[in-house]
Amino acid sequence: MAMVDEPLYPIALLIDELKNDDIQLRLNSIRRLSTISRALGEERTRKELIPFLSENSDDDDEVLLAMAEELGVFIPYVGGLEHAHVLLPPLESLCTVEETSVREKAVDSLCKIGSQMRESDLVDSFVPLVKRLAAGEWFAARVSACGLFHVAYQGCTDVLKTELRSSYSQLCKDDMPMVRRAAASNLGKFATTVESSYLVGEIMTMFDDLTKDEQDSVRLLAVEGCAALGKSLEPQECVARILPVIVNFSQDKSWRVRYMVANQLYELCEAVGPDSTRTDLVPAYVGLLRDNEAEVRIAAAGKVTKFCQLLNPELVIQHILPCVKELSTDSSQHVRSALASVIMGMAPILGKVIGIDLLSQSLLPAIVELAEDRHWRVRLAIIEYVPLLASQLGIGFFDDKLGALCMQWLQDKVYSIREAAANNLKRLAEEFGSEWAMQHIVPQVLDMVTNPHYLHRMMVLRAISLMAPVMGSEITCSKFLPVVVEASKDRVPNVKFNVAKLMQSLIPIVDQSVVEKTIRQCLVDLSEDPDVDVRYFANQALRSIDGAAVAQS
Repeated sequence: MAMVDEPLYPIALLIDELKNDDIQLRLNSIRRLSTISRALGEERTRKELIPFLSENSDDDDEVLLAMAEELGVFIPYVGGLEHAHVLLPPLESLCTVEETSVREKAVDSLCKIGSQMRESDLVDSFVPLVKRLAAGEWFAARVSACGLFHVAYQGCTDVLKTELRSSYSQLCKDDMPMVRRAAASNLGKFATTVESSYLVGEIMTMFDDLTKDEQDSVRLLAVEGCAALGKSLEPQECVARILPVIVNFSQDKSWRVRYMVANQLYELCEAVGPDSTRTDLVPAYVGLLRDNEAEVRIAAAGKVTKFCQLLNPELVIQHILPCVKELSTDSSQHVRSALASVIMGMAPILGKVIGIDLLSQSLLPAIVELAEDRHWRVRLAIIEYVPLLASQLGIGFFDDKLGALCMQWLQDKVYSIREAAANNLKRLAEEFGSEWAMQHIVPQVLDMVTNPHYLHRMMVLRAISLMAPVMGSEITCSKFLPVVVEASKDRVPNVKFNVAKLMQSLIPIVDQSVVEKTIRQCLVDLSEDPDVDVRYFANQALRSIDGAAVAQS
């Protein structure tokens, strides 16, 4: 008997834990609902477990969130699609709670279940649920309803479809801004399921109401709907109905709405097509690039390369480049940083058409301005894209215009910039080859070893450690090693223990004879240094040499 009862005991425990005062125990039990369900069987799950969960919607938010998530994948545990409708009541209850994250997860799970339900069940169970939520007294129910219409609408009768469209229209005019926000946010999804004959009339009327809403939080969500709606409409309808709205939004009195337009502009351009982009959206975009709010300029600057891909180079040179030059000296560091992270992408778009010389006159001043920016994060954004720019524009352009900047960064006062600059040199050596690097990079780097500032002398060692594997054994032995040996006699302990670490990294690159003759002797001297850290790293490197020698023998 004990053997039979034993497997049931944990299940009984899990069910008890669902009612426990300790939230953590309830949470653990909810996360193991599938285990409880398998033990109970499909019928008892439908008749006992699900009704129990339906009554349990006043629990802690964390427990309710876990429940909403679990129920979304619960169809197999209640007996498959024919019984999927039994999962709707507990999720309907969760759609009415105050906590937003719980409601959103419940809506998400309902959408998953509804999209799998049979048409008859959808009409009998899912659509009435949506209608009840949409007519709910508590605003939370109406907010949740907005996210379910696109699932409920498919497979309905014509009469029900009319009711659903009418109900959604009411939600777009709801007294509560939160409901109108949800309606604006979900209108694009709903529009994709509505027949084209109702799009221009009913759906666009709802959209027009939302775009004129007094609350900017509703209008800015309507901006997101522009792109989704535009894809559902015929091109000429899109230009007639969506384009004027976008242009108006780009001049909206609320900066948050203008910010959203700047953020969504690429998608909006795709919706209205190339002709309207050139005639209407280029002036709108220029206005956003010159907006008086920094947040709007940040969003617009971050999209500059993507936007330019949609335009012919003449338009870019005429309208966008002047704005880029202004933004490169913008009063806001964050605007300059946003521009710095994308400006390099403009070079290949323009370079192929206008030529390198014209490009260097038009775009390069802005790049150089940002490369020498007083805020290090702006400089960093530029450095990281230099190898990409160099590879696309070629060696000649790089030598003339950007070579000096790369060396300048190696002596920057901010460590992150110096580190990025050293990595930059390694990537350039990989791109243009060791012969080019020997001419244009290595001499300038090695000259820095006599710099009076020890941090810059350490940066030479860092650059050597990164470049040695790329440059190969011969250059490492003839050019780098003598400099490293000389640096081992530096007066600053930090430089000396970095020499020891560097020598350890050179062991696999150079011949064994060089290791024994030069590197070992230098490390032996450092292992007798007065500084404890220098001795530690020198001895660590010597052990590496001995380990490598044993491995070879």
